[in-house]
Amino acid sequence: MTIALPIRPAADAPAYYSPSANECSLFERAWARRLPLLLKGPTGCGKTRFVSHMAAKLGLPLSTVSCHDDLAAADLTGRYLLMGGDTVWVDGPLTRAVREGGICYLDEIVEARKDVAVVLHPLTDDRRILPLERTGEQLAAPASFMLVVSYNPGYQNLLKSLKPSTRQRFVAIEFDFLPKSDEIAVVSAESGLADAQVAPLVELARRIRALKGHDLEEGASTRLLVYCASLIDAGVPVREAVLAAMIAPLTDEPDVKTALTELADSLIR
Repeated sequence: MTIALPIRPAADAPAYYSPSANECSLFERAWARRLPLLLKGPTGCGKTRFVSHMAAKLGLPLSTVSCHDDLAAADLTGRYLLMGGDTVWVDGPLTRAVREGGICYLDEIVEARKDVAVVLHPLTDDRRILPLERTGEQLAAPASFMLVVSYNPGYQNLLKSLKPSTRQRFVAIEFDFLPKSDEIAVVSAESGLADAQVAPLVELARRIRALKGHDLEEGASTRLLVYCASLIDAGVPVREAVLAAMIAPLTDEPDVKTALTELADSLIR
């Protein structure tokens, strides 16, 4: 017996997204030509929002998987489970997307176990197939299926990296944080906070990003900016919101927290 759980249907309206270049057009053309897509960029710069936006724009269902150290190929393809005394095959998110069409998005692909890449390879060349050894099936991806993966090059090291042989199977789009004026507009639209109040928060984030690699593994993301602005719009005092949403998530080191707090105090009054 096989059970295929439904994947999330397409959203009624595209999620808010502010293009920085031609990434929307490139995504559409890659989908039309049945090409897999690789998104590269820092954490919280809008990669996941971009995929959600494009899925809704194209009217495609979206299945998102957040990859982690223990994610194995079977978590994507499926496995046999005991249900009511019967042994049934339950499709994983990748298999469901291949069966039904739509976008399968694997976020932070390098975090997954190495056997995941082996499963993806036949889906990322001209075959576009997904062999299921445990069921004996060989699924051909429909025209509407698209595989999208993402990773943060800034986190890569010798132990966790995307092999060149895997990277070269994808069309790649590079992401970065938006220009200052655009980021202000996005944060304001997402949080409801006025542009004038958002502007110093964005300036603080840009200053913090410049410190990446100097006691900070990662800078303040646009996501954290939205969180901070949302707290302020909800009535949280500015300094308290900045500490909770833009400083505390970035570091546990007391000295670094103190330095970032002093930086925030100098910019936001």
